[in-house]
Amino acid sequence: MIERTRMANKSTVTEFLLMGFSDNRDVQFLHFVMFLFIYLVALAGNLLIVFVVILNHHLHTPMYFFLVNLSLTDICYITTTIPKSMAVSLTDNKMITFPGCVAQVFLVIACVGSEVSLLTIMAYDRYVAICHPLRYSLILNRDVCSQMAVASWITSLIHAFLQATITFQLHFCGLNIIGQFFCDVPQLQKISCTDTKFNQIFMWIVGFIASSFCTGFVFASYGYIFSVILKIPSIQGRYKTFSTCSPHLTVYSLFIITSMFSYLRPQTLSSPTIDLLSAVLYAVLPPVLNPIIYSFRNKDIQEAVWKIMSKIKKGSSKSD
Repeated sequence: MIERTRMANKSTVTEFLLMGFSDNRDVQFLHFVMFLFIYLVALAGNLLIVFVVILNHHLHTPMYFFLVNLSLTDICYITTTIPKSMAVSLTDNKMITFPGCVAQVFLVIACVGSEVSLLTIMAYDRYVAICHPLRYSLILNRDVCSQMAVASWITSLIHAFLQATITFQLHFCGLNIIGQFFCDVPQLQKISCTDTKFNQIFMWIVGFIASSFCTGFVFASYGYIFSVILKIPSIQGRYKTFSTCSPHLTVYSLFIITSMFSYLRPQTLSSPTIDLLSAVLYAVLPPVLNPIIYSFRNKDIQEAVWKIMSKIKKGSSKSD
């Protein structure tokens, strides 16, 4: 503790170095190409969902309203990290400014919080739709949906502000190398030359409370949902009802498991390889897989996409 304080008085870090995946130029180029492909797939998938829902009036329901919000969050989420990482690989300039690092931390945490909040709200949406179908439009009217979406963003921004504030109140001196492809809170705590116990405890408490509440709420919602599904007499009816829930349940499980492993795992399970892998799992994988899962498992979106494509083909054939 005394040694860290002495180090903090010597110099102050004004920029950080993102180590990324490799110093080999061939590997860096491969990383650039792969991340570019992943980024374009994520953008295309999430923008497709946004435009399909906006253009199709049959999809103007609470479920797809929250899905659009989730897609916009995913776009913000992956745009916060991947473009900078691609620039590092392409130019071999690993430097990120102090304000740039602050912005990354703030936006990543805000997007993570918003993602968890929206997925929890979407579990409530499925509960109301299946357990109280006749009151669905009354319970989840436009004002209620808007208020819940705004509340998820506000709480996420407040948490991100608090987490970024206590993170960058730490002293960074001498060592400014982040063993990650973006500014990540656990990595910043590792290179800090001041005591990080309070930060770690704060992150653990907030993460444990938030994940416990959201997971408990989701499990409770699906407990009621499954009890209703099991009462449906026909197997086809059960499958059709469950098919509206399976994409959400898959997406939520994927995100909560990867994010908890990244932020709440003990230090003994930390190594450069595991840290990079966990970061890819929770920061890159969900924005890519979310639209794919919802598109392949949701017939309404598939039909809406085919309708739009057929209209485009008819328009192009008439112009010819």
